[in-house]
Amino acid sequence: MNPVVITDAPRFVWRGMHLDCSRHFFSVDFVKKFIDLLALHNMNRFHWHLTDDQGWRIEIKKWPKLISVGSKRSGTIIGTNSDIDDGIPYGGYYTQDEAREIVAYAAARHITVIPEIDMPGHMLAALASYPELGCTGGPYQVGHYWGVYKDVLCVSNERVYQFVEDVLTEIMDIFPSEVIHIGGDETPTDKWLQCPRCQALQKQLPAPQQAAEDFEPLTSKLSPLQAHFTKKVFDFLTSKGRRALGWDEILDGSPQSAMIMSWRGTEPGAKAAETGHDVVMTPTTYCYFDYQQVKDTQFEPSRCGGFIPIEKVYSLDPAPDSLSVTAREHILGAQANLWAEYMTNEAMVEYQALPRMSALSEVQWTQPEHKDYEAFKERLTRLTALFELYHYQYAKHLWPDRQIPSRWQF
Repeated sequence: MNPVVITDAPRFVWRGMHLDCSRHFFSVDFVKKFIDLLALHNMNRFHWHLTDDQGWRIEIKKWPKLISVGSKRSGTIIGTNSDIDDGIPYGGYYTQDEAREIVAYAAARHITVIPEIDMPGHMLAALASYPELGCTGGPYQVGHYWGVYKDVLCVSNERVYQFVEDVLTEIMDIFPSEVIHIGGDETPTDKWLQCPRCQALQKQLPAPQQAAEDFEPLTSKLSPLQAHFTKKVFDFLTSKGRRALGWDEILDGSPQSAMIMSWRGTEPGAKAAETGHDVVMTPTTYCYFDYQQVKDTQFEPSRCGGFIPIEKVYSLDPAPDSLSVTAREHILGAQANLWAEYMTNEAMVEYQALPRMSALSEVQWTQPEHKDYEAFKERLTRLTALFELYHYQYAKHLWPDRQIPSRWQF
């Protein structure tokens, strides 16, 4: 056989996938299987969403109730936030040793695990564990419903900052990644407005400076209280030699070193890049793989709304020519997100990811002038042989002959 030399290089340094293990919990073995999918697609960042209102999934030894209380909910809503709850206890968490095992497994495949501890919102599981961390003192319960809860961390409470530092200290001990994701999205201010301590603190704080004059209506101006909280967390991570990453809501008032993950479209990320922030593009319009893959959803397993077909994913350009040359240098890459409200089992995760993950991998790797959707489909057809060899579930809409011949005749 004659030797062959292939010269190639990826377009972006950040080529990622996200998995939400809070709303529904997935086993260590499955997380490893998911990481294998990243390796298959030459991706190098695994964004692991470990905490949310509906469950805290990582052991923190200094705060043990996060596991004994926060990892369990007493039931889950049926359907899309209906009035019916199944009343079935649900839970699960990763020990620190299990998390380290996953970090090592990923590292052996040249993948960095980026842990996310979402704060100061999406903290209901933590508040159920330690009610004194909230503005009202509770009582709270781990969330049964999907969506945004008004109960958040009390940013005027010094014990909250001790909690955050303790949690992040143990997270940094487990995860060697330079980047730590601190969330920052969807944080209602209702409880802060009703909290005398928070109101007293706010009067002492300057209003955060907006990132760009024309940023409205992409985001409301960041609350001075959230800006205060976020800066304290950033400063703590920086003092430990780490770097903070957050959802695009944190852009207003964030220090220049803050990394931004643009989820509410590409425009917040574009604004952030133009003002000198490093950005990862993960817009709902292209990269939310919990969204539906076809318009006719009658026979689809997920109840999530939205519509992102594979050709839409393939068409994404995270760093278009419309951006300045300097701004394009701040676009680190792209990733897709798999939010697990409606993904109740591992097969559904695979089905929602595949084959759209393959389209995203070309977006992450290939220069725009070399992209060819028809040629991609031919390569993808060959790639599905590997999906089947390793028993991955995948959507077969591009290959109707592989689907069940009739939905009604068996």
